[in-house]
Amino acid sequence: MAQKMLMTEDEYKASGMYFGMKQRTAQMKDFIYRIRPDGLSLLDISKIDQRIRGAAKLIAKSHRVLIISRKNIAQEPIRKFCEVTQTGSVTGRFMPGTLTNSSYKKFVEADLIMVVDPQVDYQALKEAVDARVPVIGVCDSYNDTKNVDFVIPCNNKGVRSIVTMFWLLARETMREKGLIKKDEDFKYKVDDFASGMPLDGSDEEEGGDEEGDEGEDE
Repeated sequence: MAQKMLMTEDEYKASGMYFGMKQRTAQMKDFIYRIRPDGLSLLDISKIDQRIRGAAKLIAKSHRVLIISRKNIAQEPIRKFCEVTQTGSVTGRFMPGTLTNSSYKKFVEADLIMVVDPQVDYQALKEAVDARVPVIGVCDSYNDTKNVDFVIPCNNKGVRSIVTMFWLLARETMREKGLIKKDEDFKYKVDDFASGMPLDGSDEEEGGDEEGDEGEDE
């Protein structure tokens, strides 16, 4: 019997998490299930679901987790995720030496890091490799996944998508830690991870049309 998804397929579509870009890399090919006539990549919802579950397991069993992103749209969702799951974060500019220079005053030891965009968070990714710290990467269709140990395929440029992904990941991490048993035990709503940000915002010019794609990929 197939495992029940974390959200319904319609909820995943409404979140925009499955919208990729027209740009695609060979490494992300297996996570793309369809390319629309206009060239936009659509990510495989079942694999998004599976990878969020897998990432939650990795986070739950790691003692020193660091969530990293330079993206403005990710800062509030990360802040809430870290508050809920008791993990650390570095948002905004990632200073060289954070993971590799023990004499640096903001040096952090980590067992696992998560980056919201390997392309944007390249400095953190480089230092994680040097420090031999495993990396979870939120990867869109255009991302190079080299040095990413565990990929979460996901639209990493839309506010609603990032907010929903962190909300789901927080819920599953809490479940993996044994702090909740069922969805209803998780007291937070998706909006709690946005902290007032407009959910229809984006940090990219190009992306899916969340209203215009209904029924497009049937």
